[in-house]
Amino acid sequence: MAICAGFDSYRASPADMRVVTSDGQSMAAHSYVLASASPVLERMIDRAQGGWGAECTIRVLGVSYDAVHAFIHFLYSPKCKVVPAEEEAVGANWAQVLALAHAYRVGWLKRAAEAAVSARLTPERAVDMLKLARLCDAPRLYTWCARLAAEEFAAVEQSDGWRFARRHDAALELELLALLEDADQRRGRWARERAAQEACRQLGEAMASLDHIFPGAKGACADADAPCARAGCTCRGLRLLMQHFATCARKMAPGGCARCKRMLQLFRLHASVCVRPDRACRVPLCSHFKAKAQTGKADKTWRLLVKKVTRAKAMSSLAERKVVPAVVAESWARYNRRAAKLR
Repeated sequence: MAICAGFDSYRASPADMRVVTSDGQSMAAHSYVLASASPVLERMIDRAQGGWGAECTIRVLGVSYDAVHAFIHFLYSPKCKVVPAEEEAVGANWAQVLALAHAYRVGWLKRAAEAAVSARLTPERAVDMLKLARLCDAPRLYTWCARLAAEEFAAVEQSDGWRFARRHDAALELELLALLEDADQRRGRWARERAAQEACRQLGEAMASLDHIFPGAKGACADADAPCARAGCTCRGLRLLMQHFATCARKMAPGGCARCKRMLQLFRLHASVCVRPDRACRVPLCSHFKAKAQTGKADKTWRLLVKKVTRAKAMSSLAERKVVPAVVAESWARYNRRAAKLR
C-alpha cells in the first residue's frame, strides 16, 4: 500500500513506538501522528510511556494484522479522506477498519468505512453487518442492511449469519423480523398512497372533461361517439353516464341508483373546484351545489378530497406544459427518487 504523499518525511523519521496486533506481529509508528488522529490512542500512548520521551508499545487486539495496518495507514492520510485506490486495496478488511475507527473515535475514517462496507454489502453478509452496524452506531450501514434483507430475504435466510442468529441471538432475529415487517407495511402504505393519488388524478381529469363536453365551450365535444383530441379526455364515458342520469327512473326511488349517485357526486365535486362565476359555468347543477355549499359546511373528508383533486388538477396542467419550470421538474424528480427507494 502506497504511503500518502506529504507524509514521507514522517515515515523517514525514526519511529518512537510500536503497535502490536493479536497474532503477535508489530509495526512501527509515530506517537505524535497517532495521538493527533485519535483521542483514545493519545490516552493509550500517555499511559504506555508516561510522557513523550521514551519508546512505547500499544496493543490493538481483536482484528487481523492487515486491518490494523490499513487503519494505521489511514491515520497518516494528509486530507482525511480515502482515495479509490486505497479503498480497493483494503478490500475485505473494511468491516474491521470500521470497528477500529469506532473504537478509537476517528470520525472521518468511520464514515468512509461505513460507506465502503455499504457498497460491498451482499445478502450473505447482511445479518453480520447489521449486527456490526448496531454495535458501531453506523445508521447508514444499518439502513442498507435492513433494506437489502427486505428485498432479498430468501437469500438472507440461507446465510450463516441468519442461521446463527436463529440459534443463538433471539434479539437480533426479532429485530430483523421487525424491520422486515416495517418494510412490508411501508410498501403497503406507499401503494395505497399511489392508488389515492391516481384516483385524485382521474377525478381531476373528469372535472376537466365536464367543462369540455358541453356545447358552447371552446373545443367542446359535440358528439358522444366521436373521439376527443384532448389528451386524457373522458368525455365519452361522462356523456353516457349523464344520458343514463337523465333517463333513469330509479334515481328518485328508495335506495336510488348507484350510477346516478356517482354522477351527482361528480357534479358536487365539480362545483367545489369550479372557480368560474355561476352564470359562466354550463355544467349542470353547478350553481345549485355552490349555493348549497355556502349555506352548509362540508365535512372534513369532503374538504380533504376537494383539496387533493384541486392539487391534482394543478399538477396535471403543469405536466401538460411543453416547458416545465425548473423547480417543478426538480421536485418531481426528487419525488420519483423517493418512490423508487420505497418500492
